Formats: sequence, C-alpha cells, structure tokens
Amino acid sequence: MHNIQLKILDQRIQDIQLNKGTDQSAGYDLHACIDQQIILAPDHTHKIPSGIAIYMADPSMAALILPRSSWGCKGLILANTIGLIDADYQGQIFMMMSNRSQTDITINPLDRVAQLIFINVLHPKLESVKHFPATERGEQGFGSTGS
Repeated sequence: MHNIQLKILDQRIQDIQLNKGTDQSAGYDLHACIDQQIILAPDHTHKIPSGIAIYMADPSMAALILPRSSWGCKGLILANTIGLIDADYQGQIFMMMSNRSQTDITINPLDRVAQLIFINVLHPKLESVKHFPATERGEQGFGSTGS
C-alpha cells in the first residue's frame, strides 16, 4: 500500500474528510472549497480550489482529477478533461470547471465536483530512431482498423 501525504488547506474539508462514495470506489471526492455560490454561465470556466494538497513523493505514481458523472450529465466538465498531478507537486489542487450546457450551472460551497484517483506511471527510456519496424497497421490512423 502506498502512503500519500494529505494537507488540509481548508478547515471545512477536515470536518467532512476526503472520502470515496463506497469502499470499492476508485476516486476520492473533491469538494468545491468556495466561500459563496458560483453561477457558471454556458461556455464559461471557473478555477475552483479543492482545499487540499497531496504529496506522493514516489515518481512511479501520479494522480488524476476526473469529472464526476453526475455533474457531467448536467454539462459541468473539467476544462482540460483530465487534470494530472505529478508526484512532486505539493500545492493546492484546483479544478478548472467548464459549463458546456446551454443553461447556468450552480456550484455551492463544498459540492463534490470532481474526483481524484491515483495511478502507476512508467518512466521508459526513450530511444531515438530514424525508422520503426514494419507493422500491418503502420501509420494508418483514425478508422483504419474498421469502425
């Protein structure tokens, strides 16, 4: 089991803890640590603090910020689709939330707006080459293997 250091930056998170929906859920809930309600207009983006910082210290790990499906069906998504947190980053985690719907979306203080998962990371040695060995697919891209 990996140990991740967690720093609580907003006391309200201390009170509600960093939880998962169930014991077998992959993601930890990230809360909107805002002081007042945000009305996010269509096609607008807002940087929302999570109230936490983490430190993994292990270069074979990273964390990903993912949108919550319950918000996604309403049109609230992460502006960059997935947020990547490197093992050596120690600052507050922020979520760039965008409204892709046609109506305003209301985000209240401490709403669960995203989730945090941890993944293993490979660090292969990259070898520069002039040519790749031939494969059946080669450089054929989108749709080349069928639909």
